[in-house]
Amino acid sequence: MDIKNLKPEERKALMEQLQEQEAAEKQKKENDAIAYKASVSENVRTAFPILEESSKKLAEVKASIREMFAASIALKGELYGIKLEQRSHTFTDDSGKYRITLGVNVNDAYDDTVETGIQIVKEYIASLAQDENSKLLVAGILRLLSRDQKGMLKASRVLQLQQLAEQSRNDRFLEGVAIIKNAYKPVESKSYIKAEYKNDEGAWVSLPLGITEA
Repeated sequence: MDIKNLKPEERKALMEQLQEQEAAEKQKKENDAIAYKASVSENVRTAFPILEESSKKLAEVKASIREMFAASIALKGELYGIKLEQRSHTFTDDSGKYRITLGVNVNDAYDDTVETGIQIVKEYIASLAQDENSKLLVAGILRLLSRDQKGMLKASRVLQLQQLAEQSRNDRFLEGVAIIKNAYKPVESKSYIKAEYKNDEGAWVSLPLGITEA
């Protein structure tokens, strides 16, 4: 249909029809949006208390399991005459089919004296002769002094740094690394419990305990 061939009254009627159709479509879209938001809101209000209750129950179970194994952890230290400084403990049943690990995640952290240690190490770097071997050593030390996204030195790298210092036998280098080590003040974050069982192939399989894993 060529709109140019329409009479004025026909063209007007067509335009009114199109406007009504557009208005109806717009209204439907608005109604659908309102219905969507109402549905989402209702689902959230219904689901939240269910999840909240599940979270409380999981926290209670976690606390009871940790309390259950507290005596075992203490007895472990007494039995073997050791100071238990480890941050995770794994227990296995006598069949060797089930095991439970209790632990705590740790974030690397240092007090402000770490900057003094780093400065001393960098002074040692500056004192090195600039031959090829020294350049490689400097590159290695700088890599170990690099920080993570949170601005922290990695504890594992500090141990490697200590090995280099011991190999160098340089008192100033050793002093700087010792200050860095003594500045290490790890911060415990969340505790965790891991439950595993052996499948028919003899491989350990983790029991899903988090809602993202279930």
